[in-house]
Amino acid sequence: MNDFFRPSLLSAGAGLSRRGLFTLAGGMTTATALAACSGPESQPTATGSPAAGPRTITKIGFDYPFTQLPLYATLVKLATAAARRQGVEVVTSNDAAKVDAQVTNLTTWVGQRIPAIVSFPMVFEATEKIAKAALDAGLIWVTYGGTLQNQSADIQFSFLKGGTLLGEAAARWANEALGGTGKVAFLVDETIQLGRDRTRGMVDAFTRAAPGVEVVAKEQAIDPDTGLSKSSALLAKHPDLNIILGVTDAAAYGGFKALQQAGRAPTDARTFVGGQDGAVPSLVAIKQGTFYRASAALAPNDIADAVVGVPLAVAAGDSDPSVDLPITLLQQADGAKIDDLIAQNS
Repeated sequence: MNDFFRPSLLSAGAGLSRRGLFTLAGGMTTATALAACSGPESQPTATGSPAAGPRTITKIGFDYPFTQLPLYATLVKLATAAARRQGVEVVTSNDAAKVDAQVTNLTTWVGQRIPAIVSFPMVFEATEKIAKAALDAGLIWVTYGGTLQNQSADIQFSFLKGGTLLGEAAARWANEALGGTGKVAFLVDETIQLGRDRTRGMVDAFTRAAPGVEVVAKEQAIDPDTGLSKSSALLAKHPDLNIILGVTDAAAYGGFKALQQAGRAPTDARTFVGGQDGAVPSLVAIKQGTFYRASAALAPNDIADAVVGVPLAVAAGDSDPSVDLPITLLQQADGAKIDDLIAQNS
């Protein structure tokens, strides 16, 4: 296996569903070898695939719009390092979670003919035209976190499964620790497909498995500040709130802090907070045995390697370059995996 893809403890043995991530190895070896050769790139077909044989790319644009999330800085750092090992440059956008900014930045990249673009679309419909323009210009387009009609490949995550894992874990805890009663609040995201999938997974799984727990709110929140303010307002109305589940760890960690600010002891036996992503503050709290009890986590190394590896596999002529990265539920007992993810984020 090529050294470029280094499975973390989180993904090792997890079973990479859909299109095998390990097939990246051969494609990236070819792309790296080609980078040392001179000569013009082959022209792509209308679908964005190489028309005849492999081609060379030396720059990848990584467009991750949610720059306010802790994961953003980690992914940029790791993707930059992964690209450097392959002799490729990574450039980034600064969308600040604004759709109009993302559209402007992506349009600029297409105009500049950035050879490969990896984009996490905030609004898929708005991004389709830009992706088509990229393909028509002979560029590689990789969709992050979903699938577009116009693309060269995609990087998928089992977002529905991640939400389901978190919801099921919280429901099991509620049934065991609270006798199947209590109150739950969900910090959700209904603005993009990723958020909707995660939200549906955690809400449906929890309410199905713990029907006796009262749902007191579903509040839009993806970042720590919003999670804190929304949770504080909820606690003013429901001081006996037992469970906060977040569509991101960032939002859930805001809920975690709100509960403590309201006087809840960090190890309270009747409180459960959980989120999704595998953010370091949440992982530390889980490891310490607080009432932040679970995270449906992704491995940053795996994501960063895919951000670089998938466009290189497309350039190398791989017939099936897309990947589906695993999500794993982490709780206090998973100490080694938690340590591995914290190290990846350091």
